Amino acid sequence: MSLVKSLLGALALVSATLAAPAAGHAQANYPDRPIHVSLGFPAGSGADILGRYFTAQLQELSRQPVIVDNRPGATGNIALRYIARAEPDGYNILFAANSNMAGSRFLFKETPFDTLKDFKPVASFAQIAFVLVVAPDSKFNTIDELVAHLKQKKDNIFGYTNQTAQLSSELFKQLTGAPAKPVSYKTAPDAMKDILDGTLDFMIMDGTFAAGQVRQGQLKPLAVTTNTRSPTFPDVPTMQEAGLKTFDFAPWWCVYVPTGTPQPIVDKLEAWFHQIAKMPETAKFLESVGSIVNDDSGPQADARLKAELSKWGPLVQAAGIEPQ
Repeated sequence: MSLVKSLLGALALVSATLAAPAAGHAQANYPDRPIHVSLGFPAGSGADILGRYFTAQLQELSRQPVIVDNRPGATGNIALRYIARAEPDGYNILFAANSNMAGSRFLFKETPFDTLKDFKPVASFAQIAFVLVVAPDSKFNTIDELVAHLKQKKDNIFGYTNQTAQLSSELFKQLTGAPAKPVSYKTAPDAMKDILDGTLDFMIMDGTFAAGQVRQGQLKPLAVTTNTRSPTFPDVPTMQEAGLKTFDFAPWWCVYVPTGTPQPIVDKLEAWFHQIAKMPETAKFLESVGSIVNDDSGPQADARLKAELSKWGPLVQAAGIEPQ
């Protein structure tokens, strides 16, 4: 029996010795096949518009096809679940907002992943202004006018498609005392009909999608959620300028890989995203879709997310949102 054990041990040692150079070779040659980017929102959504710019640039730098896999549903959690279970080899990566990574911990009773343990941040790449919008023919032109109307009217309704929109709307309600009930939509385009016909009294929407609709006269913006004005909406006041002095709710996007992805691959991806962030065309593109460049390293993004957890939990609780 000891001879068998010795032989098995020797074979295991040989296998490990042979595997180590092979793994190193694979990392050095990364990528040598298509990269898949999972995105928790559908084609045509603001997240998709944003993601496809960065995947196009990544494809140029990596010299491999970069394929967007839209995995909508559960406010982005379907995509997170897929990547949490994916092989940690750098060929399946995730684009996710802080709302997904922080909000999911408080908005769902259970998730099949842990956003702090199952994902490794690579680099952040954009910060987005969300914007409170109403129908283009709405009689309201300011936040004060909208709030006064909401306080006088019964059965007010607002729409949302993701955690940022949901919680920023709840924060708006808390700070103004305006009553309104939420209605969830799978995508922002799905909500457009209800905004246009007045079914929705207001909606706080991803500026990436809203920018095009505002330019086409399909939406009227009343305020942005950032603490400074957005270059995309220079004439639209911030919530703080509109009188909500503590309102600051701006989502940011980050690249993630499954925990266990080799560091040389993470470093290569991070370097590429830093390159993309420094391209003049990146700032120009982001300005066109209600966003600005955000260029944190992986460790910086990780620290930033952890710091935000203390903000999300109390907000969910104060809003009286029951975890799903």
